[in-house]
Amino acid sequence: MADVLRRVAIVGSARIPFARSNTAYAEASNQDMLTAALSALIAKFGLRGEKLGEVAAGAVIKHSRDWNLTREATQGAGLHPHTPAYDVQRACGTSLTTTVQLAQRIARGEIEAAIAGGVDTTSDAPIVYGKALARIVRDSARGKTFGARLRPWLRLRPRDLKPSAPTVGEPRTGLSMGEHCELMAKEWKIGRAEQDELAFKSHVKAARAWRDGFYADLVVPFSGLATDNNVRTDTSLDKLAALKPVYDRSAAGTLTAGNSTPLTDGASCVLLASETWAQARGVPIQAWLVHSAVAAVDYAGLAGPREGLLMAPTYAVPAMLDRAGITLQDFDIYEIHEAFAAQVLCTLKAWESEEYCRTKLKRPGPLGSIDREKLNPKGGSVALGHPFAATGARIVGALAKQLAERGSGRGLISICTAGGMGVTAILER
Repeated sequence: MADVLRRVAIVGSARIPFARSNTAYAEASNQDMLTAALSALIAKFGLRGEKLGEVAAGAVIKHSRDWNLTREATQGAGLHPHTPAYDVQRACGTSLTTTVQLAQRIARGEIEAAIAGGVDTTSDAPIVYGKALARIVRDSARGKTFGARLRPWLRLRPRDLKPSAPTVGEPRTGLSMGEHCELMAKEWKIGRAEQDELAFKSHVKAARAWRDGFYADLVVPFSGLATDNNVRTDTSLDKLAALKPVYDRSAAGTLTAGNSTPLTDGASCVLLASETWAQARGVPIQAWLVHSAVAAVDYAGLAGPREGLLMAPTYAVPAMLDRAGITLQDFDIYEIHEAFAAQVLCTLKAWESEEYCRTKLKRPGPLGSIDREKLNPKGGSVALGHPFAATGARIVGALAKQLAERGSGRGLISICTAGGMGVTAILER
């Protein structure tokens, strides 16, 4: 183990285009998509047949058959079979978590290079049936003869065939993430017009980035799709304003399909390495991962008043800033995950609030505001899409490339997750 922590390089990234649920990847599995993203990264850096220190990835929604998802995708993508791999699941923060975990191993000198990633599909979400049918299937599978396997099916009743629709609701509250965010918008008085404006700018920036070729070397075609198919090049504030609220359908509702992330399928990954490893291979370093932090909030009110489900980054970021000895204004780029436009706006407003920072964050004053022109310059999740576990690696890869193109700078990553958690990081060039 190294006596001194080493610098951790972001070497590069690759992903497949992000696709709206039940469109281009309707028949693709998590393993198909993750294997494709890993294969693209391996080809990009000439790693086929090489043994790396580790691969870590994961998915939020997956079948039981994917119990060893990352290991299987790693073997299918062409790395040496001696490359270990494992799964992680931290909702929308999954692939930023894998990035941080692997970076810590590199920093400690345990490994030299690794790949972090994530994948998700809502098109291939597992359909769950009741306990009665599950028991029949298990009893039948244990049968030693044809009669023993057939007998349990005689118990089948029509009601046993009723499936349970897939859901991403919070078990402790029964509310969906969108319903929780609607409550946050009301608490922070975030209006519909503000949300639509942020969503509009997300599409404009994403469309411009695609048009300018920014994503050309980051995104590899897959299953007939060459670009993210959620980006709306023809959207407008008027079109967004015409959409109806979806989580609170009353006149007070503000969150719509247009200012929320769409259900999305996709996969992304990022190559991390020690400085020595990168130099030995003559591979340019795009950026350094220098700090990270996680936090959680009491969204269910278990120890006091309920907090906003997606407000944990408001805690994680200032803790990270303190360790780094910098302020919220000391960044050239802010990559804040747009789970909902309202979530981003609530977070920014909280950091500007003296009362919130004093009472919740226990700080002497507000963190202050940011330059909105530096926010998600290449588009955010509202426009690009949000395959839950893939978003973190998508952001890391895009931010590292932006810093490399600038030649210098510092970028903040902030991701809210289900379960009331936040995962954050700082990249520097």
